[in-house]
Amino acid sequence: MTEEPGQPLRAAVIGLGSMGVNHARVYGELEATELAAVCDVDAERLRSATRGRSARGYQEYRELLARESLDLLSVAVPTGLHREVALAAIERGVPLLVEKPIAAGRSEGEEIARAAREAGVPLMVGHVERFNPAIQELKRRLEGGELGRVFQMHARRVGPFPKRVRDVGVVLDLAPHDIDVMRFLLGSEVERVHAETERRINTDQEDMLSGLLRFRNGAVGVLDVNWLTPTKIRQLSVLGERGMFAVDYLTQELRFYENDSAGGGWPSLATLTGVSEGAMVRLKVEKREPLRVELEAFARAVAEGSPPPVGAADALAALEVAEALVRAAQEGRVVAVRSAAAEGAS
Repeated sequence: MTEEPGQPLRAAVIGLGSMGVNHARVYGELEATELAAVCDVDAERLRSATRGRSARGYQEYRELLARESLDLLSVAVPTGLHREVALAAIERGVPLLVEKPIAAGRSEGEEIARAAREAGVPLMVGHVERFNPAIQELKRRLEGGELGRVFQMHARRVGPFPKRVRDVGVVLDLAPHDIDVMRFLLGSEVERVHAETERRINTDQEDMLSGLLRFRNGAVGVLDVNWLTPTKIRQLSVLGERGMFAVDYLTQELRFYENDSAGGGWPSLATLTGVSEGAMVRLKVEKREPLRVELEAFARAVAEGSPPPVGAADALAALEVAEALVRAAQEGRVVAVRSAAAEGAS
């Protein structure tokens, strides 16, 4: 750590694509951090990111790591480069946040996690949807038992074909968001998956996923993910004994649709005999930018020396499920999933 008490943490961002530029912006806006340096191979992106700022720009990340004294770092390069850049940062002892997925494959992700653990370097993975205020409020209400037993979670994460450069398909690019959120909300691991994928537009990777997840606690997850829909939709519904919660990630809205047959008490499977339409309630959510909440949490963990809120175990578990979905689609069968979290990754 290089900062004195009360001084902002010196932050850097490697990779100035669609996520990286926002990391740079937020680091420059937070009181707890200052943007010290940025890196990208594209000279124009560098000029844009450093214009009007004191942050220094680099086209080679190893030069940035060698020259800058940093307290924390965001790795927002394409997924195929996560391992290379993350290991270099860990070797320098810099606490880092790696954008999701943690790596292009489980073995690379495990290598990153192992290197960070052995070096004692804090490692966080950017599963930003956990920090959406609507999801945090939903988590609070589920933990309070307001829905009773959860039966099913249904996620829709669809939109137009992206212009940004991709080195992975839609499953590894988008599905880990919803896999992680479902694990986070349920507090349970996925035990098996089934999936269908398609390639419908000019791409080397799949651009559509219809997936089913079976969790150890008996809940079912449904994934509808694609790059084929001409409007951006980010929604999650959680169905349970007392009704259904519905989240819109984009508007940060949370609604509850009551199962009127559940009555005013706390139903159980033994007493719940029907379902009928009840009241719909729009619940209060204090709206904030999820990325800002995420980077605040990362900076706070680094400053306090506490574990990052989303560690390697969570990231590896989500990646394992995503890879199992791809395999299930390719092989046309149900695929069992072993839990990365249960293996003690951190």
